[in-house]
Amino acid sequence: MSGVLTSGRQKNVFCFLCCLVYFISYLTRMNYAACLAEIQDSLGLAKSIVSLPVTGSFLTYGIGQLLCGFLGDRFSPRKMIAAGLASACVCNLLVALFPDIRLIIPVWCLNGLFQSMLWPPLVRIMAETLDAKQYQKCCVQVSMASSVGTVFVYVFVPLCIRFASWRAAFLFPALAGALSAFAWFIGIGRLQADGKNTVKTGHEKSSGQPSVPLTTLLLRAALLPAMLAIVLHGILRDGITTWMPVSISETFGLSNAVSILTATVLPVFSILSIYLASAMLERIRNEFLASAMLFALAAACSALLVLLYRHGPVPSVILMTLTAGCMYGINLFLISRLPAHFSRFGKVATVSGILNASTYVGSSLSAWLFGMLSDLLGWIAVIGVWVVIALGGAAICFAFFRKWKKFQAEA
Repeated sequence: MSGVLTSGRQKNVFCFLCCLVYFISYLTRMNYAACLAEIQDSLGLAKSIVSLPVTGSFLTYGIGQLLCGFLGDRFSPRKMIAAGLASACVCNLLVALFPDIRLIIPVWCLNGLFQSMLWPPLVRIMAETLDAKQYQKCCVQVSMASSVGTVFVYVFVPLCIRFASWRAAFLFPALAGALSAFAWFIGIGRLQADGKNTVKTGHEKSSGQPSVPLTTLLLRAALLPAMLAIVLHGILRDGITTWMPVSISETFGLSNAVSILTATVLPVFSILSIYLASAMLERIRNEFLASAMLFALAAACSALLVLLYRHGPVPSVILMTLTAGCMYGINLFLISRLPAHFSRFGKVATVSGILNASTYVGSSLSAWLFGMLSDLLGWIAVIGVWVVIALGGAAICFAFFRKWKKFQAEA
């Protein structure tokens, strides 16, 4: 394949640029959720109102994933990613300069749309530019970059609240994102111009591979059950990430800054989770079966959390972290690794967009659903729903792992 990089230095530079994009993506996307409790207090809003920008951005991100998945297989990944990142920076700047919920809601919805321009073309350019082994390695690195970005957000935001205001948590990411968009555009351009080892930007399929309609692949590769499982994983992953600081603050009377800081254990542990999940997949070699096992473990952790929730913040944080860690592993399996199996059909970005859109259908539901349930029934009821969701995900993935194994064997 003419677009595969062969130089070790080029591979390292390319993977660094991919990691930088996804790090900044989380920096400019997760900062509102991290500020949620402080914004609620600062603007005097109810949880159902202050969570609307999160819900809206998840919805626009999910819808945008579908659109950008199709576009990502047809247009230059380099230009799409640079444009999306730059536009997201503008949204962050507007929220910082005009902190009114009537402005924040539509602007943050646009931010979700612009963020959706990043992942599908990123997966495509990784799959087309790296060999199979290097792609797997880069997937782990990019997943870790998102976790490092989340850690940074949950450390940086409390510092902003303590020494400035929550508005500062949007100004810095806007500046950092603008610089990163420039670095990506120039860096990938130089790799493209570097002789034979050029990064591909055209739409190419493996030679001799017949064209297969997307509808056929949806059934043949069990993508529909995968989408449903991903929706459930999105509800748990982003529901815990969004509401953990609020639940800890309300239950144990901790300050907003301290509660946000406790949430840093989620992405810190997710880095270890991604390593362990990658090793697990190397042994099992079936994304569906591996996901079923992690869903089952998440259900067990959530069930134990129901019993121990009021026994102090430490067991609560630990069990929430373990549950979220399982979701990060599933994200690696179904969002990062699974789309690469479709490179021979020329549909890496399309499948990636569809699957990632499913995540944010779940994410948007979690932002609204868990806020409403906590107001009406309390946090114990929310955790009980986590158990049901995790069991549902385990059942779906286990039911279809043989069908996915058959599809893999056809490659």
